[in-house]
Parts: sequence; C-alpha cells; structure tokens
Amino acid sequence: MRNMARPRKLKAVHFEPGVTYFKPRAVSLHKLEEVDLTIDELETLRLSNLEKLSQSDAADKMHIHQSTFQRTLARARDKVTDALVNGKAIKIHGGDYIMPKGDGTGPMEQGSRRGRAGSQFAAGPGGVCICTACNYETAHVRGQPCNQRKCPTCGSPMTKGKKA
Repeated sequence: MRNMARPRKLKAVHFEPGVTYFKPRAVSLHKLEEVDLTIDELETLRLSNLEKLSQSDAADKMHIHQSTFQRTLARARDKVTDALVNGKAIKIHGGDYIMPKGDGTGPMEQGSRRGRAGSQFAAGPGGVCICTACNYETAHVRGQPCNQRKCPTCGSPMTKGKKA
C-alpha cells in the first residue's frame, strides 16, 4: 500500500497584495538571499496584525482550523523576522489559497481564483522581462521591477517588454 500525502487545505484569502517584493535598500538584488512568503502566509499576518482578529476569528475567515492558522502565522513571522534580521529580500507569491469572491474582487478582477506555489497565478499581469544582451524572455513578476532582475542565461540586466 502506497503512503499518500494528505492534500493541502486551500485557505481563503480576501485581498491581493499590490506589492510582492521587498529588499534592503542599497543592496544589489543579485547579492541578496530571498525569503519566499506565500499569499496565504501574508493573509495570516494581515488578519492577525492589521485587522487585529483573534486566531479563531481569522481562521474562520480563511475557512481553516485555528491550529492551521496558528502554524501558518508562525511560519510567516519566522520568515519575515529572518528577512529583517539577516538582510534578506522578501518575495511574496504562490501558496495554497483561493480567493473566494466571484464578484470581480479576486486577482486582476477575475473573481474566484486558486493559487499554488509556482503556478501561473504567482506572477503578475501580462508582460515579460527581456535580457538586453541575449534577448532571453521570462514572465514579469508584479512588484519586482525587471531592471532589478538579472538574466539567468548571461547575467545581464533585464528590461520590461510586452508579450508578442
């Protein structure tokens, strides 16, 4: 009998972050380590620290158990603390979440949306980052300026472009 992993519970997220990348000032991006903070981890920080909800109320709002909320919040706090104390960049993307409102308030005003780490929903709206030296293209990530990215092929600076 094969050991099956339990599927991750999708957490309800009720906002889309406008900025998804933070880094220490005056430090080149290529010199920084990154901490990946998921959308659902950011939602736990928002509900707990900004909305001042109890863990029980916040968990209800995210449609998860209080213990799941507590673990997710602890992971988020650990990651943000690591980034602040150790001078790392914070990249906000992916996670196991759903934006339940089907009224046009989900990501990019498209209503209900599911996101998973590494999925197409982790990136921002259209456009690409293009290498100025070798013309390598990659999807633009909202909140992360293309000119702060280095080409993975040749290491040259990237610039914002449009999909053909």
